[in-house]
Amino acid sequence: MAGRRDKRGLVALVLAGVVAGMVGLSFAAVPLYRLFCQQTGYGGTTQVATVAPDHILDRTIKVRFDTNVDKDLPWQFGAEQRSVDLKIGDTALVFFKAHNNTDKPVSGTAGFNVAPESVGRYFKKIECFCFKQQTLAAGQSIDMPVTFFVDPKIVEDESTKNIEEITLSYTFYRSDDPSDVAAAPGDRASGS
Repeated sequence: MAGRRDKRGLVALVLAGVVAGMVGLSFAAVPLYRLFCQQTGYGGTTQVATVAPDHILDRTIKVRFDTNVDKDLPWQFGAEQRSVDLKIGDTALVFFKAHNNTDKPVSGTAGFNVAPESVGRYFKKIECFCFKQQTLAAGQSIDMPVTFFVDPKIVEDESTKNIEEITLSYTFYRSDDPSDVAAAPGDRASGS
């Protein structure tokens, strides 16, 4: 009888350990996945660089800009130009503009990726508004710079060497408590 209780206790302890491990892994999954994507460029995740390459190729690539705003963020957001043509390895500086349509401060964070996804490991940002949360005061507009380059190693990879166009996409999401922010002027319900 005592042996049976010991086995049941051991089984219960093992199952509790498995459940605790699964809970721990569920909390670690998002940061680990994000780290994996940042390191490999998986899913079109761009890379961060501190300096530009020391050589520029005599080949041009077009970078298009796609901008989106989540429905819960009362901002306007867009690129100041639709695309740039740059030599592979050369550094580009482009600007995006955001405007807070409300009468209260609102914070947002930009998610980003590139397409085709295979170029993620070669698309490198030196500086980007997307590296941190942005807070805009009531009615405020700001210009947000992005400095980037396409790594010359892109032409050495069989899966990317013939790519002539990259799309850099941003989607801004609300990153503050929406309950204390007024509706955008155009969103207010009319009294009719």
